[in-house]
Amino acid sequence: MDKNFHQKPITFVGEVSLNVLDLNKAILFYQEIIGLQVLKKTDRLAVLTTDGKTPLLTLEQPADVIPKEGRTTGLYHFALLLPSRADLSIFLRHLLQTKYPFGAADHEVSEALYITDPDGNGIEVYTDRPSTVWRWAGGEVAMGTDPLDGNDLLEESDGEWSKLPAGTLMGHIHLHVADLRKTEEFYMQGLGFTVVNRYGGALFTSTGGYHHHIGLNTWNGVGAPAPKENSVGLNWYTLVFADEDARNKVTEQLQGIGAAVTEKEGFFAVTDPSGNEIHLVV
Repeated sequence: MDKNFHQKPITFVGEVSLNVLDLNKAILFYQEIIGLQVLKKTDRLAVLTTDGKTPLLTLEQPADVIPKEGRTTGLYHFALLLPSRADLSIFLRHLLQTKYPFGAADHEVSEALYITDPDGNGIEVYTDRPSTVWRWAGGEVAMGTDPLDGNDLLEESDGEWSKLPAGTLMGHIHLHVADLRKTEEFYMQGLGFTVVNRYGGALFTSTGGYHHHIGLNTWNGVGAPAPKENSVGLNWYTLVFADEDARNKVTEQLQGIGAAVTEKEGFFAVTDPSGNEIHLVV
């Protein structure tokens, strides 16, 4: 894993927050199947980590929570990036041993496993191929969805699974949106991301030449409504900026395209045109 794509001065996704129906059931899944650890817990909220100090995923159970709504905007999946292919090999063996259902794909730039949590939230666990073998042409990176060679991946390591390695990062997030044109304006002109791939009703965007930090698609239908606030699914995600100046520049850009930026305690919040909430942090 090349950490340069997920550290300053690049802007990257840091943490994701989800609503769940049953907090304790969700914690059990994320500990036993995914391999995260509890950093902090209250009656209705749990912060999960891999290194014992950095929040990676926050789970929240609203008092009036309702099940995940279909055909809305919001989370398609969040993606945990493992430090090495050997780590993905170990994780694949773990999924096979637990018999938890999963999908798999070779995306050329990466190898990925796909899981759905008990509430219907999508999760990708993946590892990148070296950026030196990514194929770029005309400012776009070649990505596909090919079958994963699971046997070859399993041969990468015979290590025993215990939990996700401490170096695991939030590699990217992929969102359902209502309108690609408005979405592109918001993420490019407002947040300062670059489109690095266009593919079947989806945009893949990044900073610093990564294959994608944020995926955006209309696969739930053009004009899909935003889910209710108390629905299972995405609460918010964070974008981590290099410094205050970088964040202030983006805040001005967002205001310049008419987006409302709200100052909160320690961060700024903005909502994309499809209702996905983003916390801008330093």
